[in-house]
Amino acid sequence: MTACEVFEKMNAGGREGSCFLFGLDFELKDGFFVENPLQGSDILFDINGVTNVPDIAYSRQKPEIEILSSDRAGYERGFDVVRKGLERGDSFLLNLTARTEIRLNLSLLDVFMRSRAMYKIYYPQRFVCFSPEAFVRIEGNVISTFPMKGTIDASLPDAEQRLLDDYKETCEHYTIVDLMRNDLNSVAEKIGVSRFRYVDRIRTQSGEILQTSSEVRGTLPDDWRCRIGDIFRALLPAGSISGAPKPSTVSLIRKAEQRDRGFYTGVCGYFDGRNLDSGVMIRFIEQDGGRFFFHSGGGVTINSRCEDEYQEVLEKVYLPFK
Repeated sequence: MTACEVFEKMNAGGREGSCFLFGLDFELKDGFFVENPLQGSDILFDINGVTNVPDIAYSRQKPEIEILSSDRAGYERGFDVVRKGLERGDSFLLNLTARTEIRLNLSLLDVFMRSRAMYKIYYPQRFVCFSPEAFVRIEGNVISTFPMKGTIDASLPDAEQRLLDDYKETCEHYTIVDLMRNDLNSVAEKIGVSRFRYVDRIRTQSGEILQTSSEVRGTLPDDWRCRIGDIFRALLPAGSISGAPKPSTVSLIRKAEQRDRGFYTGVCGYFDGRNLDSGVMIRFIEQDGGRFFFHSGGGVTINSRCEDEYQEVLEKVYLPFK
């Protein structure tokens, strides 16, 4: 299904007050839409505890994930393109991503069933996503977004304070919060930052990481449910996984990455007939034939070092298991 068709179905579903699951890719070319997904669907989901997952068997063996090959040379070429764009002023913050081939002793369904994350999607034979990052929530007439920027290994000494004091991470976070304020201003009124740089602890199979997020809120008009698709069309792609300023940064991403991201860094969500919750599709494993690829990325600024950024990409190759 095309993204345009998904937007129209979201508008129609909102007008009718019907429940639906949706997903949209980063390029806004492709998408999926499932009406009344709690009644059954090939696409399984768990959106903040709302789920259509049946009682099915899955593997409980010890998870093993191994990096088979990483395109360091390709990342370095992309980083050089980004660096030149930053120097020209095309962007001042860009989320650069990479695809890493992995060996996995579990199926995508096994990963989905065992993952602990707020936003989980299993699309058979295509991908599994286990994302900690909210995109927008709408409750009543209040729309909230939760940009996430800044990661550190929780086992490091004084990890939380080091993360909060990090100059580069702080600059990135200010930039993304400002971008999301501007984005929300295109669809809502009375925009404000209700929480700034709070720290979440995320469990992985190899330990814990800390990540910083903020909450930006606004007020929608009473008829917002009739325009759900239009609201998402205006807000996408998500600022936290593109950058700022958004139009020229997205153009620079295409030149640097030279590959469509597809559903990775797109969004997924669930509308219950009254309220809506959605997440950014990061922490993502793609199946391509018999091969598995883990997608990950991070923010790049004029102060970034290629080696540091690439190591962050690799450090994000993890499974969110106990």
